[in-house]
Amino acid sequence: MRAKKSLGQNFLESKEVLRKTAEALNINEGDTVVEIGPGHGELTEFLKAGKPKNLIAIEKDESLADLLKQKFPGIRLISGDALKELENIELPKDWKLIGNIPYYITGHLLRIISELPNPPIKTVVLVQKEVAERISALPPKASLLSSMVRGWAVPEYLFSVPRAHFNPVPNVDSAVISLSKKESPAPKAYFSAARALFSQPRKKAANNLSESLNISKEEALKLFTSCGISPDARPQNISDGEVLCLSRLL
Repeated sequence: MRAKKSLGQNFLESKEVLRKTAEALNINEGDTVVEIGPGHGELTEFLKAGKPKNLIAIEKDESLADLLKQKFPGIRLISGDALKELENIELPKDWKLIGNIPYYITGHLLRIISELPNPPIKTVVLVQKEVAERISALPPKASLLSSMVRGWAVPEYLFSVPRAHFNPVPNVDSAVISLSKKESPAPKAYFSAARALFSQPRKKAANNLSESLNISKEEALKLFTSCGISPDARPQNISDGEVLCLSRLL
């Protein structure tokens, strides 16, 4: 069966990488696990071996979904788009998420996860290596993506996956990252502040805050002083703790 370019399908074939990815989720027998984009079920096999209480797979490709139903009769198979289906599934308080994520939906998917009433306690995803580096970056290499993720989770870059392990071979390397949900995720104001600060990455963060939130430059600088942030700081130098401080003052 050929991969569909329109769905960004590149199937991971290395059993060693599949095993390590599944193990990173730390599956327990009472867990509910959601897998995004199971494809032919290569990773699903390793997830089943962990004996979770519930295993839910979301597959957008209808032909693959039919194949998976036959191959794994004991799991719950949802044929649809994970960007839409995740918001409709009833899940327990402590659930886990895993998947090989198409590069073009990574940012959108992470935003959806962060906005769920009950985000997963553990997320393990295989994404483009460059994106994995951006997600796990700290100042002075912070980005809007890393700041938004750190509002609700602690990211960890686990390991790289060379492009040769995929079929068809993509044009970029990949990496596996984990996101562990924080006990106290940031309030909604945090994410608004992050978007404002990173609205124009090449400008000073105080100017971005002023323009995005329609407050005076003087007021923005006072907020920076209150949070111990340099008035000349660029967005990539702002930590998630500083974003949280600003959000509490706005």
